[in-house]
Amino acid sequence: MENIYKPFKSKILKVTEQTYDTKVFRLEVKDFKYMPGQFVELSIPGIGEAPISITSSPHEEGYIDLCVRRIGNVTNALHRMKAGDYVWIRGPYGVGFPFETIKGRDIVYVAGGIGMAPLRSSLNYVLHNRKDFGKVTVLYGARTPADLLFKEEFDRWAKECNFLVTVDSDKLPDGKPSGWKGNIGVVTTLFAKLNYPIKDAIGIVCGPPVMYKFVIQEFKKAGMPESSIYVSLERHMKCGVGKCQHCQINNRYCCLDGPVFNYAEVKQLPESI
Repeated sequence: MENIYKPFKSKILKVTEQTYDTKVFRLEVKDFKYMPGQFVELSIPGIGEAPISITSSPHEEGYIDLCVRRIGNVTNALHRMKAGDYVWIRGPYGVGFPFETIKGRDIVYVAGGIGMAPLRSSLNYVLHNRKDFGKVTVLYGARTPADLLFKEEFDRWAKECNFLVTVDSDKLPDGKPSGWKGNIGVVTTLFAKLNYPIKDAIGIVCGPPVMYKFVIQEFKKAGMPESSIYVSLERHMKCGVGKCQHCQINNRYCCLDGPVFNYAEVKQLPESI
């Protein structure tokens, strides 16, 4: 019988600093099959374990990328590691984005802060399979220009889809001017810049909890039905296999039934959104 808690050893191939508190770790894997929206459990012996969304796309073979913000014991320990060091991972876990349902449809991604990490996997998958999908729009917001992730991909995304970015403040975290010339405001201010109807599109949302309600309101105002909206709720997860019950929302488990959920199915569950 397979041990669901048994991880495998993975070598850190590359570490890329994204912001002052966030790095991308490229981990070596072999015969590792996953879909955008899924996650792994990463452990460091003697420190602990944490669920982390996969930010690379399935067409990238031989490795997975994990975008990790430094916020706890495991992530702080990981941030001290370098290429050539080893970690342990198990997975992939969870339900990803339903691409068989989404195929042929326009897609509007809305990402806030670290929520860009799991959406990057989905976005790059869609762009890699571009002929299978309609128009693609990305609305991405962060607190400041210094908090924006994956800036090295902005030019490519802007060429391959409708890519719009905003920041809450044009100041740097230390209060100094950043020289930002783009949009200033919360991510929902970008909806006014859309120049085509999105009522028949698929909406995909990932970001801080406070953001979901307002983004969903914008989708609804645009005429998008609730059944066309998908949300990622990975912030609730812990063990990854439904045993600890940490991520239970009524009769649902984020790690088993999600982390990607159809909004129409979870909107009535207390504390889901």
